[in-house]
Amino acid sequence: MSEKGHSWRLVFQTHPAEAHRVRAWAGARLPHPDASQVANELFLSVLGSGSPTIEMTLSTAGPRTQVVAAGSVELSVLHSHGPGFLIVNALSARSGLNTDGQGMWALLTEKDET
Repeated sequence: MSEKGHSWRLVFQTHPAEAHRVRAWAGARLPHPDASQVANELFLSVLGSGSPTIEMTLSTAGPRTQVVAAGSVELSVLHSHGPGFLIVNALSARSGLNTDGQGMWALLTEKDET
């Protein structure tokens, strides 16, 4: 049986004030209790890269939720493995860099699933 899910994508300007919009947008669409915080930390990590915009993608499939933040500039080690990365890593089942190095992703699951 296939899992049904939803996916949303929105482009945000790279301005610190947009972080509030990212949190509200993610919180309104994703039921996971850590989704807003994870989306915020991913957005802030990519914000520091100097990309002119950040594309946020939210996806659900069964008990899994994926949050992705992507820019157009490769992330430095500070942005990809800084304090925000530690928070994302602690709140998610898995996380990492996008294959092009220009963004980050996190997979959130229900507490009893690994």
